[in-house]
Amino acid sequence: MRTRGVCCDLEIRLEPARIAGAVDVLKALADPTRLGMVAALRRQGAPVCICDLTAAFDLTQPTISHHMAILRRAGLVSSEKRGIWIHYGMRADLEPAVRKVLDAVA
Repeated sequence: MRTRGVCCDLEIRLEPARIAGAVDVLKALADPTRLGMVAALRRQGAPVCICDLTAAFDLTQPTISHHMAILRRAGLVSSEKRGIWIHYGMRADLEPAVRKVLDAVA
């Protein structure tokens, strides 16, 4: 049975897990600071110490950590503790679709 205002059947097949992942990535990248951080990490090509990120972005260490936590939860960056410092880098195993998004925006 068709509802009012509908002239054809429209089938939408969305995998909830895939959609949730895409939404997380897009939300993480929607912040100008985080987008800048991703661009910087991509250009660097190797993990970057949080101390260098605080200097480059003129933000406090807790603020950088907050942004990096969001990027980590979205699956975009990885972190590694070296001594007292955390080093962040782009994940090497990003899906091709995510890489295309990053190529387009960062």
